[in-house]
Amino acid sequence: MEHQDRIEALAAIVIDCGYHLHRSLGPGLLESAYELILAKVIEGRGLQVSRQVSIPITYDGVVIDNAFRADLLIENTLLVELKSSERIAPAHAKQVLTYLRLMNLPLGLLMNFGQPTFKSGLQRIANDYFGQIGKR
Repeated sequence: MEHQDRIEALAAIVIDCGYHLHRSLGPGLLESAYELILAKVIEGRGLQVSRQVSIPITYDGVVIDNAFRADLLIENTLLVELKSSERIAPAHAKQVLTYLRLMNLPLGLLMNFGQPTFKSGLQRIANDYFGQIGKR
């Protein structure tokens, strides 16, 4: 399976899991609860899930090993950032894009479980620079 097709297949599985989780539990839980449950559900689909992945940053010779933490990383390929709030700020999508760039990943999902419907809280964020940086 081609790399791009694999990423889209992973995204479809994760979105399906998120949808069913939101449908079953609804909005209003803590972000940490959605994170733990979603990770377990995705693992139940046979995928490898890492939680609270440390993202290092290097700038001008300065290295910060634990600069950021990504909520979920699926198969070391797909980034998933979770929120549980009434509104998503534009900074949240920028945060995901920054994580994608730092990790050299092509696609991330921003899932806000605080919305009345799962669809209204879901954003796909593509790293436009991925193709310029090179393939993994």
